[in-house]
Amino acid sequence: MWSFESSSRATLAGVVAALLAACGFHLRGQAQLPFETLYIPGSSPLAVELKRNVAVASRTRLVDSVGDAQAVLGFTTELRDKVILSFNTAGRVSEYQLRYRVGIRVTNPKGAQVYLPTSEILVTRDMAYSDAQVLAKEAEEALLYRDMQSDMVQQILRRLVAAKPVPTQTE
Repeated sequence: MWSFESSSRATLAGVVAALLAACGFHLRGQAQLPFETLYIPGSSPLAVELKRNVAVASRTRLVDSVGDAQAVLGFTTELRDKVILSFNTAGRVSEYQLRYRVGIRVTNPKGAQVYLPTSEILVTRDMAYSDAQVLAKEAEEALLYRDMQSDMVQQILRRLVAAKPVPTQTE
């Protein structure tokens, strides 16, 4: 026999389930890269994290040589920069902007077919600064750069998913 309390719980559970379904939340799932094999050169922290994400989050197989790859991802630039945003009344720095800029290009192994033309991605973070907390702010800066690197990997993956062969001038 149903009691008022158990029917209230069932109604509440139904409302919560409907709200979760309506908000559009769903797991990221696997990225559908448009190539079967991919070569990512280098052993920089960015390249290592990108390789790990491609291996885990897609069906694309990473290869160890350019000749075995259907597509080659090349890094054209990778720069970390720190710019002063503001000063305090004593003329000391009170805020920095950290910038992480990466240029990428995706081609076939010979470079003749372009899947993703040269593009640049910029990720920024603002960071308050205090002379009294130099060591803590250095650790915070390193943590922010790691976070920016993870964001950069996700943006590169989104661009790889959208990569398509670009017709050459003669076509």
